[in-house]
Amino acid sequence: MDQCPLCGCTNSELFDRDKARYYRRCQTCQLVFVPPKFHLSVADEKAIYNFHQNSAADMGYRQFLSRALVPLFSRLASQAQGLDFGCGPGPTISVIAAESGIQISNYDPYYCNNMALLQQQYDFVTTTEVIEHVADALMLLQKLDNLLKSGATLVVMTKRVIDKAAFTQWHYKRDLTHICFYSVETFKWIAAEYNWALEIIDTDVVFFTKRI
Repeated sequence: MDQCPLCGCTNSELFDRDKARYYRRCQTCQLVFVPPKFHLSVADEKAIYNFHQNSAADMGYRQFLSRALVPLFSRLASQAQGLDFGCGPGPTISVIAAESGIQISNYDPYYCNNMALLQQQYDFVTTTEVIEHVADALMLLQKLDNLLKSGATLVVMTKRVIDKAAFTQWHYKRDLTHICFYSVETFKWIAAEYNWALEIIDTDVVFFTKRI
């Protein structure tokens, strides 16, 4: 039986299948995940990321990010320091933040792998279109928790699972680098597990606040 990469339980059920792979849903935390045998190699995964053309010069991409950044920036103190976790090959959030006088460092395991940044704590951490790519969801959440100061905000931007019928037709699952799919129920489980406060900000944006 495939083990849930978030909570470790083995009580998952077949949720969907297509020509490329199949998807299981954990009955404990409700995470929908792709079993490891369907995961891409590191080299193949990075080759796909190398084609990403996101940049600060792309106004459409800026507008996309604004759904997370506008509400985030409105609540930050002037001296807040943050980390963009998974910034990709074209860091953009840090550029937008700098225009508002906000300092954000960039980290990415493929493109900005400065491990010293993971030894610090921050007033906020952004993860935009990141968590769906990470196979070890438990390790990721533990790492993010360690990065947050008490009272800090974690921004998560990822499209959410609605139900089985919608999932079957969902374009989001066709990206072979997407291997973990989260729902509101999963985010509620995470909030309870890590003692974080959860806010649903937008259709694909949630904020967690690490309780003091």
